[in-house]
Amino acid sequence: MTAAAGLDELDEAIMRYLEHHGRATNYEVGEAVGLSSSAASRRILALETSGAIRGYQARIDDRLLGKHMTVYIRVTLEKQSAAVLTAFENAVRHCHDIVSCHLMAGPFDYMLVARVAGIDDYGRLHQNELSRLPGVTRLETSFALRDVLETKG
Repeated sequence: MTAAAGLDELDEAIMRYLEHHGRATNYEVGEAVGLSSSAASRRILALETSGAIRGYQARIDDRLLGKHMTVYIRVTLEKQSAAVLTAFENAVRHCHDIVSCHLMAGPFDYMLVARVAGIDDYGRLHQNELSRLPGVTRLETSFALRDVLETKG
């Protein structure tokens, strides 16, 4: 049992299976973890109700949408007050090219990951969106040469 989350080994196995097979039927989940389809269904519903499973989504290959470049952006804010952090986080949620945002410990405040078509597209993102985010005093950017492993979308 994972005490902190109140999950047992079957719950964890169900979540791992669904993480990679989100469209699986209750029967398929049950087969994968050793339960009947009705028992799997009850557990899945309980995991959804508790918030352990937050939803299901399609993972889209951004390259097929013309976004071939992964960009890592380190953000420094003017200060780390609750108001500045909240304003930044609310604004960054509206930047469609940003695929993840993480509050960090260390020399910068946030790490953003963006997917863009190329350097010109990143220039547009930087000028029109990133540099206008509330509280931003510094942006440091790194470009991935190649995506080697992405396990979650």
